[in-house]
Amino acid sequence: MRINKFLAECGLASRRKCEEYIERREVAVNGKVVTDLSTQISGDDVVTVNGRRLSLPSKHVYLLLNKPKGCVTTVSDDRGRKTVIDIVRGDYQDTRLFPVGRLDYDTEGLLILTTDGDLCNRITHPANEIEKVYTAKVEGKVTEDELATLRRGVVLDGRRTGKCRAKLLSYDAKANISSVEIAIREGLNREVRRMFESLGKQVTFLKRVAIGDLRLRGVDRGSYRKLTKEEIEYLRNM
Repeated sequence: MRINKFLAECGLASRRKCEEYIERREVAVNGKVVTDLSTQISGDDVVTVNGRRLSLPSKHVYLLLNKPKGCVTTVSDDRGRKTVIDIVRGDYQDTRLFPVGRLDYDTEGLLILTTDGDLCNRITHPANEIEKVYTAKVEGKVTEDELATLRRGVVLDGRRTGKCRAKLLSYDAKANISSVEIAIREGLNREVRRMFESLGKQVTFLKRVAIGDLRLRGVDRGSYRKLTKEEIEYLRNM
């Protein structure tokens, strides 16, 4: 298989991130640094990244995590903050898991952790436009006109966001808080929060509840479970 696929299958990172390792001359095959992304790897080849040998796992791991607020969506953090990997480390100490995509520090909800780089690439690649569904609590009453503006797309960083789905779930007049469901197909930094900020609205709570048809059900905040065979097959064929 191609070198970037091999690295991803080993759980190093997504294919695109693996290509960056190769371009930085950090990958060697049989002791020789490789920079050609089309390099093919056979079963007898010894592949190392910064001197550490990688090998294909005998079986991939797929976890569904209900990420809590107050932890970062990374494998490690140079500021010493809790990571999503810390939550599962007790059961997977020697497994090179990594998160699929990203949730902000203060955002909670559905996050997939896996050793399968191919699956990560499929879900996160912009061209696949996989829908991610969030529920948001927003200060003030969100009007139908404002929801229509979100659906058409708003300008962030000089470009218009893609069309999305958005609907008002409820409005608490006493607390002056709107509950909104919004489904996007992009992955811009803090995208949902910034979309509401463009309307002059502040998001006070944000939770991802679905990726495609995969829903966050039956998993408590800060807990996780293994994906079923049917769920894994669904994600592979999205």
